[in-house]
Amino acid sequence: HAWVLVLSGKREVPETFFINPFTGNSHSTMDEHFLGIESVWNHRNYWVNMQDCWNGCKDLIFDLGDAIRWEIMLSGSNKPLQLLPDAEEEKELSDRDMDDMQEKEEDISFDMPPSWVAPIQISPREFETRCSQGRKVILYRKAKLEKWAPYLNGNGLVKRLTIYADLDCTEVVEVREWFKNREDMLDMREVNKQTQLTTDYFSPGHLLNLKAHTYTSLEPETGHTMEFYNEARVDGLQKRVENANEMTEYFVGRDDFLHVRHMEFGKRGKKIHLAGTRTDINSQPIVQIKECFHRNLEKPADEDVAERIFLITEETIHLTYHLKDKYITASKKDFFKASERDRKGNEIVMTPEMCITYQAGSSEKEKKLLHLYKLLQELTEEEKRLKQQVRQSEAEVLNILKIRENEETAVKLSVSIYNTERNEKRRQQNEAMKNTMEDELPGQEEQDLDYLAPFLIQIGYREKMTKGQALRVRDDCLTDFKRRLIDKANIIQARFEKAVEELQKKDQWFQEKKNQLSAEEEDDFLARYSETMFHIHILALRLNREKQTAPQKYLALEEKLRKDPRLAEHLGHA
Repeated sequence: HAWVLVLSGKREVPETFFINPFTGNSHSTMDEHFLGIESVWNHRNYWVNMQDCWNGCKDLIFDLGDAIRWEIMLSGSNKPLQLLPDAEEEKELSDRDMDDMQEKEEDISFDMPPSWVAPIQISPREFETRCSQGRKVILYRKAKLEKWAPYLNGNGLVKRLTIYADLDCTEVVEVREWFKNREDMLDMREVNKQTQLTTDYFSPGHLLNLKAHTYTSLEPETGHTMEFYNEARVDGLQKRVENANEMTEYFVGRDDFLHVRHMEFGKRGKKIHLAGTRTDINSQPIVQIKECFHRNLEKPADEDVAERIFLITEETIHLTYHLKDKYITASKKDFFKASERDRKGNEIVMTPEMCITYQAGSSEKEKKLLHLYKLLQELTEEEKRLKQQVRQSEAEVLNILKIRENEETAVKLSVSIYNTERNEKRRQQNEAMKNTMEDELPGQEEQDLDYLAPFLIQIGYREKMTKGQALRVRDDCLTDFKRRLIDKANIIQARFEKAVEELQKKDQWFQEKKNQLSAEEEDDFLARYSETMFHIHILALRLNREKQTAPQKYLALEEKLRKDPRLAEHLGHA
């Protein structure tokens, strides 16, 4: 058992006492619980107690400088730091600090004999294996844990936990596997042997932004649940659940407040298989598309759609709005499209029978037919867009399954650029770079540029120059630098004026043609107009900055010339 011994004499410590390192409580050396002391030590030395402890620690003298009572074990000073006089301690501290600053201190206090054991030599590859042959198996109750060294398995497997249902470990219930250094960012895999469900978990950075994938087979329409990193997707898709007849998508953080989209499919006709593919020519017919929206507080509740259902086969659209305050029923609209006229390509003729409206609150006025007609047109266009979106979602599912199948068929492991032992390409690049640097290094000093070289050549400079030559070099250097600053500012000014002139021409052209432009042409013009404005703003900032920093640069060069060793003799008092 070890105790902390605090010696008296420094920092206003009146008497020696002990500190219990577990509780932090202090105890007197006269405490009867202390039966004796065998030895004391600090960062500088080790002392063995030579005094009799028949009376505990009550009669002990804690003068560690007394070689009779305390035998020192290591060479060096036999006085602890706490017992040194003030002057001697300050001198020792100042000497030690000086030695630390100069990095010349030689600590001889711990002059231990050399070890008789040879140093352990472990290569990086051996250290990475971590255990014999890079594999370790640990058995638990109803479980087995296996560990592998990185890169030992071709699929990146580093750990596997197998859970059993019985004590004999014969019936497997679940298998969990952890992976590292996979290019497909696969991090973990859970396999439920009872439900045959497999769940793959991915780290951020997957090509398709996958976060998790639950499946029984990588074949399409066999039931898949895919989770995505929605922050990395433009559409904010967080989760997609798909099976043979349904598909549900969950969204987060969308500007249109959409958070759920549910699609139902009907039975397809006769399947026609293409040679060399596993997909069919005919897609499943879409029966229903249902979308749910969060509340948009910028709209009135009875104008903010909470749910809309497109019954494709029945040519019907159902709208349900959000509940208004203090109401228990929501407003609804049901549209019935004239399918025969739609198929002929004619415009929809709106009749009162084509829309059934329920407005929560009897005091609300019913919408006119013109408003309902425009709303029906918008919903019809939205239905076409949603059909395309559903087909894109189906295609994305097939693409994900195909890519995942290829990734599992040919697993690729990533190697750090710093791991030159495994990264052969990087190692060759380092060697080539090293050889190139060695070839260029001898002539590197000769290639260093001298900012005064062009002006020294003009005066035929050798080793020493006269005062007149020094003044001429200074004046020529400053004049040249000033000219370059002016030229740079003039170039920026010319670009600025040219950009402003182009902007004026564009604005004049737009004023003449704005009544003849389409919406797309107008948007394109506004985009180019905004880009030109941004370019002008940058040029103005650069020109203003150049005007502000030019005098500072000129004065800095003047000061540098004054301190240049070749000119300082003549320009020091100039």
